[in-house]
Amino acid sequence: EVQLVESGGGLVQAGGSLRLSCAASGFTFDDYAIGWFRQAPGKEREGVSCISSSDGSTYYADSVKGRFTISSDNAKNTVYLQMNSLKPEDTAVYYCAAGAQIVKVVAATYDYWGQGTQVTVSS
Repeated sequence: EVQLVESGGGLVQAGGSLRLSCAASGFTFDDYAIGWFRQAPGKEREGVSCISSSDGSTYYADSVKGRFTISSDNAKNTVYLQMNSLKPEDTAVYYCAAGAQIVKVVAATYDYWGQGTQVTVSS
């Protein structure tokens, strides 16, 4: 059974940091890319970042570039999203997803999704 389990969300003040984790199981991790997405209330889902588990290449949305860092620990089948200099507009449910043939953070190209973790940034 494929599982993607996010953790690490919470409440943080503006300017603070959080590290999200996405633990994957049930598929060959090295054959997939992992992406992070977020959805705020009343807004469309937004692609944040992604990483290729095979070569480590990364992509960041302009809204998080320079503040967020994605990394992968292939030995643990886990991808992390380090989020620094958080802003209130980063408040959302964050989801990780896995895809074998992704196009950056185009959601439709991802095959498996986690349940999400809430990130709330207070001003």
